[in-house]
Amino acid sequence: MVEEGHRRGEDHCVRVNVAADAGGAYTDVPPESAWQRSEGAAYLHYTPNETIGGVAFPFIPQTGGVPLVADFSSSILSEPLDVSRFGLIYAGAQKNIGPSGLVVVIVRDDLLDRARKTTPSIWNYKQMAAEGSMSNTPPTFGWYMAGLVFKWVRETGGLAAMAERNRRKAAMLYEAIDGSGFYRNPVAKPCRSIMNVPFTLAKPELDKAFLSEAQKAGLVNLEGHRSVGGMRASIYNAMPPEGVATLVSFMREFERKNG
Repeated sequence: MVEEGHRRGEDHCVRVNVAADAGGAYTDVPPESAWQRSEGAAYLHYTPNETIGGVAFPFIPQTGGVPLVADFSSSILSEPLDVSRFGLIYAGAQKNIGPSGLVVVIVRDDLLDRARKTTPSIWNYKQMAAEGSMSNTPPTFGWYMAGLVFKWVRETGGLAAMAERNRRKAAMLYEAIDGSGFYRNPVAKPCRSIMNVPFTLAKPELDKAFLSEAQKAGLVNLEGHRSVGGMRASIYNAMPPEGVATLVSFMREFERKNG
C-alpha cells in the first residue's frame, strides 16, 4: 500500500489518500503510472518490503519534490540504500539491527522542524537531533547491540557484501521452489523479497507434517502468517547461507518422500 498524507491544520489529523493498493492479493507492486495521486500531498509513504506476502518494491518511487517517507523495518541494512532520495526513513531494530525496543530514524534536515506544538518531545525530531538522541534515557542495551551489528556489517564487507550474501541466499531458496512441482511462491519475480520468502505445498494437508519434521531438523518459525497460511522463511541478515542450504535440503527430501 502507498499512502499520501495531507495536513489539515496545526491541531487536526492528517487526511490520508491511498495512492495504490494491491487489492488484498499482495503478489505484485502496481506500476507508478497506475497510482492515484492527489495534489498538495505533504508526503508519500510506502513500505519497501512487505513481510507477510514477501513482496518488495523493485524501485524507489518518484515523488516530484514531495517528501518520501518509508518504513524500512524489515529491509534496513540488507543492501545499499541512497538515503538522499528520502525525506524520512524509520526502521524498527528487531529484524536486521538488534533487539526490539529500538527504532532508527533518518530525517532530512529541512524536515526536522515540522512538529506540531502539541508533539511530545520524544517524537520531536528537531529536539532529538539537537540533544544527540538523548532527550530521554535511551535503550542502552539496544544501542550496544546495534553497535555490534553495525561493526559486524562493516567488517564483513559493508552493505554491498551484505546485499550479495542476501541475494545469494534468496536465489538458492527461490531456485529450489521454482524447480519443484511440489512448492510454489505466488509473488511476481521482479517483486520477490530477499528477506521473506513465502511458499505453499502442493498438498496443503501436509503442512502440519512439514512443520513438525522441520522442527525436528532444527528448522523453526516456518509457519506462514495466519492471514495467508502456507510457509514463510524469513532470511534476515543474521541467517547464514548454510542455514538456507539446510532448509533447501530438507525441502527436497520432504518432497521426495511426499511428492
